[in-house]
Amino acid sequence: MSTDARVALVTCAIFPDLWDDDHPLRDALRERGVIVEAVRWDDTEADWSRYDLTVIRSPWDYVARRDEFVAWASGVPRLANPADIIAWNTDKTYLRDLAAAGVPIIPTEFVAPGGTWTPPGEGEWVVKPAVSAGAHDTVRYELPAQLSLAEAHVERITGAGVTAMVQPFLAAVDSAGETAVLCTPDANGELTFSHAIRKGPILRPAGQGAIDLGDEEITPRTPSAAELRLAEQVLAAVPGGAKRLLYARVDMIPGPDGEPRLIELELTEPSLFLLTAPASAPRLADAIISRL
Repeated sequence: MSTDARVALVTCAIFPDLWDDDHPLRDALRERGVIVEAVRWDDTEADWSRYDLTVIRSPWDYVARRDEFVAWASGVPRLANPADIIAWNTDKTYLRDLAAAGVPIIPTEFVAPGGTWTPPGEGEWVVKPAVSAGAHDTVRYELPAQLSLAEAHVERITGAGVTAMVQPFLAAVDSAGETAVLCTPDANGELTFSHAIRKGPILRPAGQGAIDLGDEEITPRTPSAAELRLAEQVLAAVPGGAKRLLYARVDMIPGPDGEPRLIELELTEPSLFLLTAPASAPRLADAIISRL
């Protein structure tokens, strides 16, 4: 098959030839006759107008330059996922919008820059910035023993002009693990279930060393009916409708009642774990071609 189409898979300087998990997508597109190039999002010489579609994949150095990244996205003529989704999804305060739409999220206190934080009660709590990727700057604290550390962490985040998030640590992280439900378009362009994975625990208590994503345990998982229902509910609440999306990853974990709770909705640059599901990359490649 020859399409004469040209697709950019967006990456960053750390992964000039893409993250390994994106290679199956690159190869599947090339097998279908598509010209594929890995391009850094901040490449000042890149001409984005020459691509029939620009697909964001691994621009994982954008966190410290989010405003620049959002501005870049708004200037790309044919971008997946769309620029307004990128602006919404790169700040985790979007969880408030989903909660307002009835989506069950992990109870979260958002502390805006200049705001004050009232420490919660005893137990384990997680502090993280609302703008982050790959669990960056995410720490688990035991309160009240580590209250001063947690308070300093919140102050450091908000002092940098970023909203801090404080959430209860859910024990199911260590037992059941997280479920990530991956969705891509079907033949009719409707976002539908593709595959799912289990993510093992990586969040260590404060003082036990930094998170190393290289230690993350990823295995295939068959999602429960409740998890699939939650994914559908989350996608139904996406601004502008989920049909505009090329991919979505819905991360969830069982709450204290055993029912799944949303952790994050990943619409910007999520790992799609294509290597864990051999049919997923060809399926996504076909969805890309249908949009060309």
